[in-house]
Amino acid sequence: MSLRTSPAGSAIHDKKRIEVAAAVLHDDTGRFLLAQRPPGKAYEGYWEFPGGKVEHGESAADAMRRELHEELGIEVDAGSVCPWLTRDFDYEHANVRLRFFRIYRWRGNPHGREGQQFAWQESTALNVAPILPANGPILRALSLPTVYGITHATETGVDVFIEQLQRALVRGLKLIQIREKEMPDDALRIFSRRVIEHAHQQGARVLINGDARLAAELGADGVHLTAALTAALSERPACEWVAASCHNAGELANAIKLGVDFAVMGAVQPTLSHPGAGALGWDGFAQATRNTSIPVYALGGMRQDDLELARLSGAHGVAMLRGAWR
Repeated sequence: MSLRTSPAGSAIHDKKRIEVAAAVLHDDTGRFLLAQRPPGKAYEGYWEFPGGKVEHGESAADAMRRELHEELGIEVDAGSVCPWLTRDFDYEHANVRLRFFRIYRWRGNPHGREGQQFAWQESTALNVAPILPANGPILRALSLPTVYGITHATETGVDVFIEQLQRALVRGLKLIQIREKEMPDDALRIFSRRVIEHAHQQGARVLINGDARLAAELGADGVHLTAALTAALSERPACEWVAASCHNAGELANAIKLGVDFAVMGAVQPTLSHPGAGALGWDGFAQATRNTSIPVYALGGMRQDDLELARLSGAHGVAMLRGAWR
């Protein structure tokens, strides 16, 4: 079985790419739907996200909505379509460009109108196999939560922040960046150990800003790179998870080239930490992240109730300095 994968736009072969729209349907518990490819098709019996080819003159979003009606008998309003990832995949039989959308609302009960099997799944507990090879990076991306909390213990005081952290973890926070630029090295080590210990007890991941060696030393789950550090590196740090801060499409392209797992983009809205600084706005965020191949969190002035607008603008979720701990 031959498969090669690349970010969208960096074609590996000269064959014309087939445009395909795919839907990640989420139920109220956060599970997503996989469908089994029917007999007679390439990779028959493999499981994939529902969708199909984009027809001539049709947008990818409209193709996805049409396919969901034809395959699963459900109706999705255009205003409920959340653009997400675009990735290129090269199979033996065809090269495809998959445009993924996330869907949280629809009308009707999904059922296999073409006789195909389908199953609700969780990224960390898949119970169907085999999975279509192209979907490996997608499943990894789906293991990332929709909220990325950024520490601010220098501002609140360490003990006060640890209390905030414990409450946020109980509420379900699963992804944290330790970012304490003004904290002395020895104090940062002690603080980071405390954060990692509490987070891992609750099954949450922790990334340390800017220092892959410290992340490895303390047993963190990865490193979060600044835009400057991303541009300076020639290879991805040897961490399980690598993220990057970006402020525009060019910096995002650098991060993707380096091989990071996800990024944050901002500032989307004005922030307390940078009063008077220019903000992208949601249109600017959507333009900068259009057709991205990795998940991108919206950063800057975010609140919990910004999540739906962030998703509709193409974000994987929201990154918050203060809002994550409220």
